[in-house]
Amino acid sequence: MLIPCIDLQGGQAVQLVQGRKRELAVTNVFGMLEKFKNYPWLHVIDLDAAMGKGANDSLVRDLCAKARNDFGTKVRVGGGIRSISRAQEVAGWGTNQIIVGSAAFHGGKVDMRFLQELTKNVSCKKIVIALDTARGKITIHGWRKKLALQAEKVMTQLEPFCAGFLCTDVDREGTMMGANLDWFQLLRDATAHPIIAAGGIKTRREIAALEKIGMDAAVGMAIYKNRLR
Repeated sequence: MLIPCIDLQGGQAVQLVQGRKRELAVTNVFGMLEKFKNYPWLHVIDLDAAMGKGANDSLVRDLCAKARNDFGTKVRVGGGIRSISRAQEVAGWGTNQIIVGSAAFHGGKVDMRFLQELTKNVSCKKIVIALDTARGKITIHGWRKKLALQAEKVMTQLEPFCAGFLCTDVDREGTMMGANLDWFQLLRDATAHPIIAAGGIKTRREIAALEKIGMDAAVGMAIYKNRLR
């Protein structure tokens, strides 16, 4: 299944290359929501919150409400969810699931204490854990900090605390270089949990290949540049 993404920065829907260079921006964010209305799921990621540079809370809330009420679209929201209170707040915006990334790790390890407390306050069915990877290692804090951990090695440890994983290939994110299908297969072999693949995906054939191994595909740049027909 293809899942379109709305990445927010400064009140605009943007697409970045490897989380750094802005490739394009769309000011009419709700126009993108209209464009994506026929998809069953939508990802809304607050990049400002993820990078600790403010937040787009009111816009995210409005997007969630309109997606749900006008189109019946399910929404996952991520970006900067690093505390229990914040997770509860975002989960209360009418989101179907929240995406937690950096907060799942502390001191270079899986933060079991945080995750245990999180699942006491938010159902694990509503939690997706983001495993963003650059050069084989997990990255956190808006892809600015690299850990000495590999995604495939921590999945079993994380499974009790989430409904699935969002796995982004940071090296290819926004590049439209094509999906690293070998890496995604490695991840698929590491867990029975649902996986959403992201990073470099540019063709319907790649989306079909991911679906064949049991993964959804979160796609940004290729949709915004109308490469998927």
